[in-house]
Amino acid sequence: MKYGHFDDAAREYVIETPATPLPWINYLGSEDFFSLVSNTGGGYSFYRDAKLRRLTRYRYNDVPGDEGSRSYYLSLMSDSSDSATPIETWSPTFLPTKTALDEYRCRHGLGYTVFEASKHGISSELTMFVPVGANAEINSLTITNTTDKAVTLDVTGVVEWCLWNAVDDSTNFQRNLSTGEVEVERDDERTVLYHKTEFKERRNHYAFFSLNAPTIGFDTSRDAFLGRFNGWDTPQAIAAGKLSDSIAHGWSPIAANRVRLELEPQESKTLVFTLGYIEVPDDQKWESDAHSGIINKKPAHELYARFDTAEKVQQALDQLAEHWNGLLHTYSVESGDERLDRMVNIWHQYQCMVTFNMSRSASYYESGTGRGMGFRDSNQDLLGFVHLIPERARQRILDIASTQLDDGSAWHQYQPLTKRGNADIGGGFNDDPLWLVASVYAYLAETDDASILSEATPFNNEDGSEQPLLEHLRRSVNFILNHRGPHGLPLIGRADWNDCLNLNCFSSTPGESFQTVENNDTGIAESVFIAGMFVLYGSQYADIVERYGTQAGMDAEAISEEVAAIRSAVEEMKQVTESAGWDGEWFIRAFDAYSHPVGSHENDEGQIYIEPQGMCVMAGIGVESGKAQQALSSVKEKLTGEWGTAILAPAYSTYKIELGEISTYPRGYKENGGIFCHNNPWISIANALVGNDDEAFAVYRRNCPAYVEDKSDIRRVEPYVYCQMVAGPESATPGEGKNSWLTGTAAWTFVNVSQYLLGVHPTLEGLSVEPHLPQDFNDLTVTREYRGATYHIAMKRTGERTLTVNGQRLEGHVVPSAMVSEADRSDNDNKVAVEVTF
Repeated sequence: MKYGHFDDAAREYVIETPATPLPWINYLGSEDFFSLVSNTGGGYSFYRDAKLRRLTRYRYNDVPGDEGSRSYYLSLMSDSSDSATPIETWSPTFLPTKTALDEYRCRHGLGYTVFEASKHGISSELTMFVPVGANAEINSLTITNTTDKAVTLDVTGVVEWCLWNAVDDSTNFQRNLSTGEVEVERDDERTVLYHKTEFKERRNHYAFFSLNAPTIGFDTSRDAFLGRFNGWDTPQAIAAGKLSDSIAHGWSPIAANRVRLELEPQESKTLVFTLGYIEVPDDQKWESDAHSGIINKKPAHELYARFDTAEKVQQALDQLAEHWNGLLHTYSVESGDERLDRMVNIWHQYQCMVTFNMSRSASYYESGTGRGMGFRDSNQDLLGFVHLIPERARQRILDIASTQLDDGSAWHQYQPLTKRGNADIGGGFNDDPLWLVASVYAYLAETDDASILSEATPFNNEDGSEQPLLEHLRRSVNFILNHRGPHGLPLIGRADWNDCLNLNCFSSTPGESFQTVENNDTGIAESVFIAGMFVLYGSQYADIVERYGTQAGMDAEAISEEVAAIRSAVEEMKQVTESAGWDGEWFIRAFDAYSHPVGSHENDEGQIYIEPQGMCVMAGIGVESGKAQQALSSVKEKLTGEWGTAILAPAYSTYKIELGEISTYPRGYKENGGIFCHNNPWISIANALVGNDDEAFAVYRRNCPAYVEDKSDIRRVEPYVYCQMVAGPESATPGEGKNSWLTGTAAWTFVNVSQYLLGVHPTLEGLSVEPHLPQDFNDLTVTREYRGATYHIAMKRTGERTLTVNGQRLEGHVVPSAMVSEADRSDNDNKVAVEVTF
């Protein structure tokens, strides 16, 4: 591996060259303020919403890529006089100057990134992080003179402001080039540059970029800083060795601070740059009154003062480490396989946290300018996150449910800032409602907190529409039952999980959105995949009602009637799927608007799809009849290769107007035959459930980043997190990864490896322990915090499945929560000893 390595003890990935195949990024922040940072310092920052509260600019299609936003320049000066000139300038992150460094390392850790570099005997350590509970990104830069002579070094830190709305910022130039406004606050101890564009109008927020040292210059005008014909690699101000104290009036405002350091041999000095976000009440916006135009800087001063020394920064870093230590203690494994352990104990769960925060809204591939939080996406993300911070998962469920429509359907996305449905994307994705059942079941299985079911929750966020959350689940399930097609299978609507399978679109107009246009909604196109979902999550809904109906205010008769009705509907759907949805050797994917099968041997292309094989078997369909095993055998034979299991085969070679976007991609890419990592875990889980333990683990490891780290030249994306898609076997570039970080793969893979392969699975009744591991795993230990107790689970291969809890042999594989009483917990320091053989 020539790009870097895992440091498991530090829980870091260490990148040893800036020339990675693609920018390898990290996420900073876990609450409201977030930043993205690449291994060359690129990225951007925002508050809660990457579209509506973007602080810094990022140019996705820029060439060369990944420049701007935050830039640091270290200039070795000829002397310490006012007329000193730069001998050479470099960046501690390599970009933007591209000056060759004598040493370089980038360490991506949990919520922080550290750049270590040296040039001309000057070493630097730049630490970037978002402190817990702070709306700020801290950039702490320590400079050390390792030479035997004194040196003069000028340090310049720059951010480029985005004018808040990222879409408007990149399009509305006739307005924006006149609106940029700044303020400057400069004294003997600090310089703070404020971005207050539109503050006097309808905004109650501003941003600032500060330095905790006296400066020798600043700039707030990009034109003044860069000069004509220059990019961020060669700014005029850096070449001249002097900033001009420019004030931006419109055009492109920036914040650049420059400080001069006199360093004796072996001397170190630390500078703290702070990028902060401030909101103030409307009646407290101004220092005196609106006519003064001087913003109320008191909250900015308070935020700045929290991190204005190296000691305070270190305390904040220690707090961040404690935050992650607490989260990752919830689930851990010692398996003897370092790759499995590092993924389960660190990177799987870290990526689950990031996807929970971001959904699909803000990455290097998702620009944050269109998509908000996905209804389906966020519910799935919660499956991999709920064990970490259940209270945040609870609130997320209520936020998602509040956007649901009163007929049980849903807006496909909502904006995180406003929590309103995104009408530009619309709804009608008929799988969406059932994902709400999945997330609520996961929350209840984790916490046993039935109070959430009684929580008054609006539909479409309309006042007066509030109903208990249980009613939202009821309407989700009934929406599927009320929207079925000719075979009795669920109607697909605009699409199901596969957004690109648009069976009612029939688009022939360039630029027309496949996901918002309906040119032929006949009410005929059906989804076998949603049928599998209904069997799985309809059953979970019945379990919820049966166990918690009384606590949710239902009487015994109503509970009995509803449970019986739902289970009858589930059984009916199961039978329909096994008959109308079976193609002979695998499950059909769908029926199109003409009731022709999709994903059938009758088709010349797209004969078999991965989604129904995974979901239907996960739901238990075909297990007794042998169809489940046959479907999985077909998946292995027809879809599975070196890099994973493709989404379909053979790929489509021509545009199929009746299928939609799926057939527009080149063969082997994205939904047209790519390896969609998101649903590979479904196949792994399905194999585990029917006893194919070796294949279940093989599916997992084929595209697990730690197991393919040595193939990074081919895969290209980060070797520590999952990507959405790997180019499939029919593509021109098999194995090439795209769209890393924000993908449902994160949650589903953690669910797979933690709950099915390792087998530690929360249920409504208690913790189930039933591992499904290949022959080379014999002894391992899982530690799991669950419902107030810590379970130490020792697993040993004997060929016989047994379960012993605190020395007591139990039948089955579930440790009942009632068995782990409060008394037992206090006597055993909240610890439960579980021994499992398999």
